[in-house]
Amino acid sequence: MKKLVVFTVLMSLMLTAFEWNSKSTDKGVDFKEVSFEQALKLASESEKYVFMDAYASWCGPCKMMDRNTFSKSEVGEAFNEHFVSIKVDMEKGEGPTLARKYHVRAYPTTFILNSKGEVQKRIVGYRGPEEMLKELAEFIK
Repeated sequence: MKKLVVFTVLMSLMLTAFEWNSKSTDKGVDFKEVSFEQALKLASESEKYVFMDAYASWCGPCKMMDRNTFSKSEVGEAFNEHFVSIKVDMEKGEGPTLARKYHVRAYPTTFILNSKGEVQKRIVGYRGPEEMLKELAEFIK
């Protein structure tokens, strides 16, 4: 019985370590956990655009984009090279202010912004990986 308990604990630890390791090496979009103003500053310093995912926690298509689009390595490679990417919950924190400023009326809405916060492109609704890359082709050169 003691061996079974030890075996179970070791297997749990190994599976947890494997799961943590696989998440840390994910090649999807690297969303920065920074404020909107910090994202603009990072974009200015790195000469990139800001990609802003305006979402709501209850939004099914937003969750689908996280799962099906933003997690894909080909999307991550393109985004991470050309954008400072942020996710903003439009119902929390600075989200409501940004929702008013950028006239967000549906979810998901994604934006390409220059480092001054000016809209370069607005995309409303779900996009799969290929569709998203096509939408943003002019910014991913």
